[in-house]
Amino acid sequence: MDIKNVGGKVLFKSDKETIKETLIEAIKKGIDLRDADLRDAYLRGAYLRDADLRDADLRDADLRGAYFRDADLRDAYLRGANLRDAYLRGAYLRGADLRGAYLRGAYLRDADLRDADLRGAYLRDADLRGADLRGANLRGIKITEKEKEHIIKALCWEITKK
Repeated sequence: MDIKNVGGKVLFKSDKETIKETLIEAIKKGIDLRDADLRDAYLRGAYLRDADLRDADLRDADLRGAYFRDADLRDAYLRGANLRDAYLRGAYLRGADLRGAYLRGAYLRDADLRDADLRGAYLRDADLRGADLRGANLRGIKITEKEKEHIIKALCWEITKK
């Protein structure tokens, strides 16, 4: 199976049968996967620690339970992606498009969400402690009072630091 960029150029070739196995192999080999076209990919439970997926198109991908610790997802297109119970501690999501993403139970502690577009994202039961939300668009997010507290604390911390 091949992984291509959004322009159709092959980034990585593999004899693996699934996109999930191919992506994991590419990450282990340190392949540059910036701008990868992974729309609608089934990556449930994939181990993607330290993956460089800047500008990747992960629209509507199934990323439930995926492990993205310290992954670089800056400016990634994750609109409508299912990230339920995904582990995103320390992930770089600056400028990412997460409109309408399903992040229930996602572990976003210490994630960099600066300037991310989270309009309409479902964040109930997500752990946002220590997440950097400066400049993030939070219109219409679905959250509980607990998440609201963490968001307010994160935003107030930045105001008092200045």
